Amino acid sequence: MKKMICLENEVVQLRPVGREDVDDILNAAKYPEIWEHMSVSLLTKEDVRNYVENAIKERDANISYKFVIVDKAANQIIGSTSFLDISENHKRVEIGSTWIQPNYWRTNINTNCKYLLLKYCFEEMELNRVQIKTGHENHRSQKAIERLGASKEGILRNHMIRKEGKIRHTVMYSIIKEEWQQIKERFLRELLTFK
Repeated sequence: MKKMICLENEVVQLRPVGREDVDDILNAAKYPEIWEHMSVSLLTKEDVRNYVENAIKERDANISYKFVIVDKAANQIIGSTSFLDISENHKRVEIGSTWIQPNYWRTNINTNCKYLLLKYCFEEMELNRVQIKTGHENHRSQKAIERLGASKEGILRNHMIRKEGKIRHTVMYSIIKEEWQQIKERFLRELLTFK
């Protein structure tokens, strides 16, 4: 995954995060409610600078690949999403660390993002598995993942320690290559109803 990846449709553009995005990310990330279930908070310029530098370093090392989410109608950054736990040998990746400005919650933005990412994973990278995980208390995220058609695989108990020190159990989901065509058709039907 060394090449630069840019994914887009008529609604969103997903492009690699860059140093030039710091101010726009800070503006998109200024809502404290975004960070309730996240392992980071991007509420200061220093937080965002570190976030971007770490993203570039991990992209160069092929550890993760962070995108900014651009709302094409407004031509502005409204969030971020990533490929994580990249394993080209085992043909798998995780989609995660997704955050979006609250005024875009419950819109078609996240659905469009996930469709573009999954299509790239299964049709360009020819992966066997895409996993998505979330915290046990993040019910909004769990419902969104289940709406995608991902299968719940179970819960990793005491999996992480959250930034405030609380233990997080992690709910694991996946989509595998044999399921992609059916899930893709569902996505396309749902995206058509949003138009």
